[in-house]
Amino acid sequence: MSKQPISKKKDQVETTGHSWDGIEELNNPMPRWWLWTFYACVVWALAYTVAYPAWPLINGATAGLLGKSTRADVAAEIVRFEEANAGIKQRLVEAELTEISADPELNSYAQNAGAAVFRTWCAQCHGAGAQGAESKYPSLLDDSWLWGGTIEDIHTTISVGIRNEETDEDFVRQGQMTAFGRDELLSEEEIRQAVAFVQKLSGQEHDAALAEAGAVVFEDNCSSCHMEDGTGEQTLGAPNLTDAIWLYGGDAESLYETLWNGRAGNMPARGGAPEGVVDEAMVRAVATYVHSLGGGVASE
Repeated sequence: MSKQPISKKKDQVETTGHSWDGIEELNNPMPRWWLWTFYACVVWALAYTVAYPAWPLINGATAGLLGKSTRADVAAEIVRFEEANAGIKQRLVEAELTEISADPELNSYAQNAGAAVFRTWCAQCHGAGAQGAESKYPSLLDDSWLWGGTIEDIHTTISVGIRNEETDEDFVRQGQMTAFGRDELLSEEEIRQAVAFVQKLSGQEHDAALAEAGAVVFEDNCSSCHMEDGTGEQTLGAPNLTDAIWLYGGDAESLYETLWNGRAGNMPARGGAPEGVVDEAMVRAVATYVHSLGGGVASE
């Protein structure tokens, strides 16, 4: 209910006239200090919008009387750091890739810069710890490298990507697994035979009869890329089938899927700035960082 404010005695506060369940609302004014603080904030806010960029417009925002720009500050800081690092970046570009790790100062810079580049451009797929993702992106921590694990190979992969149509290189990193079933190159029975043979190559349990027949299927259709012994060919991106490391899975069902529909993962090129996302110095830095994670030993 609501009624006219009721006057109280001299030392008592008037009510607003509102009452709920017998509880009256007192008409206490805000403290003076609070009101002056509020007014000061209003004045400060108005002065700020006049002095600094604030009001949005169609093509930007008001510049403010002071012309302050945090974007310009960041750009200036980037330029300052680029100038400060210009010398060591030039040394990184001119050094032999295999000799970077032998220079403590150069290696320290490459490791730190490479780790930052990796977290920015590579971790989304390969994971923050470079562990990869099963059936999607390869781990960079083991010794099984589809396209080679030497620092030169890693540098090339980062520069031109994998199956990247925009690369200027002719057919560099372009190989892919044929869809033997979908394209009707092999029958379902032949694919099952090849699966059994691959399981045999990798030391898994398998059907001996199917594997025996699959040896012929493998030799006729698979050995040109994966080699006769199944150890693969890195220049073609053909994986080793004799180890226990599988990107898309090594069980019978996964192998069947691979043979039936093929595989053709893609990695965008990261080098070649300004067309790419990082310059040559940073490509070399991230190559050094990835090479140091523990992989590549077997391919050296």
